[in-house]
Amino acid sequence: MRVANKTVYDMVKFNLGNITEELNQASKVVSTGKRISDLSDDPVGLTQALNIRSALSNFEQMGRNITMGKSWLTASESAISHVQDLISDAKALCIQMATDTTGAAQRASASETVRNMLEEAVSLANTELNGRYIFAGSKSDTIPFSQDGTYNGDNNPFTVKIGRDAAVQVGSDGEAVFGDIFTTLSDLKDALAANDVDGIQTEMGELDAHFDHISTTISDIGSKMIRMEIKENIFQDLKISNTDRLSKIEDADITEAIIDLKAKELAYQAALASSAKVMKLSLVDYM
Repeated sequence: MRVANKTVYDMVKFNLGNITEELNQASKVVSTGKRISDLSDDPVGLTQALNIRSALSNFEQMGRNITMGKSWLTASESAISHVQDLISDAKALCIQMATDTTGAAQRASASETVRNMLEEAVSLANTELNGRYIFAGSKSDTIPFSQDGTYNGDNNPFTVKIGRDAAVQVGSDGEAVFGDIFTTLSDLKDALAANDVDGIQTEMGELDAHFDHISTTISDIGSKMIRMEIKENIFQDLKISNTDRLSKIEDADITEAIIDLKAKELAYQAALASSAKVMKLSLVDYM
């Protein structure tokens, strides 16, 4: 059966096109180092890769949340610890000022010392981090305490998400944390100014309760920090394992890819040579 020249030319063109496409694909794998670039390369593998990339993105976000949360907890612990030191100093002052050997003038001077403590305690309760107040509940853009100790925040501590169904309170309800500390210091200041020994002894008992409450709060912050660090380590391990999985799915074996490219180049050159001979054939060649 006679085969028309056009049919021969079409077949040559078709075969060259296929070989050229294979050569381009092999070259792309070598240049990018990736086995999968398009959906057609490996539909199942690409779907797996997209799922892993989504998981890695989520791990990155959780990592950022944990970093921010740890900074909030660290700032909280520092501020509260300083307030506890002020309470301890105020109690030591009470013990000294409640003795019979202390006079009205000394107590009046001590009253000014307590006033400074009160101002410092309110300042610590208004601690901010990157422009956000950590003891204002969810109202982190509002100064939590007025100078007289009035609370302006709310009772919903600021939280960060550290897992699909897990969140940690990293901010605080300032009212719950500091309670009546400012009132106690204010009353102590007034008792000292009034030379009221009984009042001084009463506030000294209140300071003991505040000290214990602050200790519990600091312990709670420590437990949250441990939880965050555990989560952080888990996410780091997951990032490493998923990155390794992604590499096995997407990345090409460069040695094999280069060998494949060389094979495709030889096939392309052979096809060109063969096609050139076929294209030159005509009836004259047989006469």
